[in-house]
Amino acid sequence: MAYVATLISNPSAPAVTRKAIHDASAVLLNAQEPVVLHPEVAVDIHFKPELGADIRALAQHVREALNGAPVDVVVQLEAGRRKRLFLADMDSTMIGQECIDELADWAGLKAHVSAITERAMRGEIEFEPALRERVSLLRDLPVSVVADVLRERIRLTPGGRELVGTMRANGAYAALVSGGFTLFTQVIAEQVGFDEHRANVLVVEKDVLAGKVAEPILGREAKYATLVELRDRMHLAPSETLAVGDGANDLAMLGEAGLGVAYHAKPQVAAAAHARIDHGDLTALLYLQGYTHDEFRVS
Repeated sequence: MAYVATLISNPSAPAVTRKAIHDASAVLLNAQEPVVLHPEVAVDIHFKPELGADIRALAQHVREALNGAPVDVVVQLEAGRRKRLFLADMDSTMIGQECIDELADWAGLKAHVSAITERAMRGEIEFEPALRERVSLLRDLPVSVVADVLRERIRLTPGGRELVGTMRANGAYAALVSGGFTLFTQVIAEQVGFDEHRANVLVVEKDVLAGKVAEPILGREAKYATLVELRDRMHLAPSETLAVGDGANDLAMLGEAGLGVAYHAKPQVAAAAHARIDHGDLTALLYLQGYTHDEFRVS
């Protein structure tokens, strides 16, 4: 069977040099001439490994051959690379921040809340009780603070609008699925260009946060269920789906997707996902589908 290894670097620091391509090709059986997706940023190397080869082991073998170069490596089957359903986490994935931590900063509690967030994202504590605990600390915070946080603190992750825009231009459906809050996802989904968004609902009473989140909480299992629901609604095969996230509550979704990508993720998530992006921006998820830079569209 034919496979492809995609080498991807961050567009702001191109690192897919001739040497990197040579070193990667040297450890791939029956490697063909590289296909340039974006000069010095991304290339495809098609190859045919031995029967029964382990994809993750092959990717790691290529990373080792690159000897520390800031280049991501994704190995997958050549067929069926372009996906028709895309699910994405929001916090620390489609945006660079954790919204609940930024809200807590306005309440003078960022250090405490951030520590809980970090433990939950690493899978050291259960997501749902950790979320309830953090939300309780936000009680009496004016809901107007959300707009301030969005304006002053929240920044879209580079490449996100290109990722969603290009996939949707090619017929894919894109959903933002977050363990965060609808007060944020409704804005981010519109800015990036998602078809829909799902997240938790903060309870608001008389224009202040009540310190409660509406039940049931959208966490690990709900993200998984959303992927299955949308896939079945669209009559897609599992292989036609793509998911991306960084935290432990994304693991079930990433595992169920045809291609689950750990994006600048916690160690547990990076180790478990089908693919990992440690250096590139979100356009890496287009390159791993075989899109060239000339094909990019902005939502």
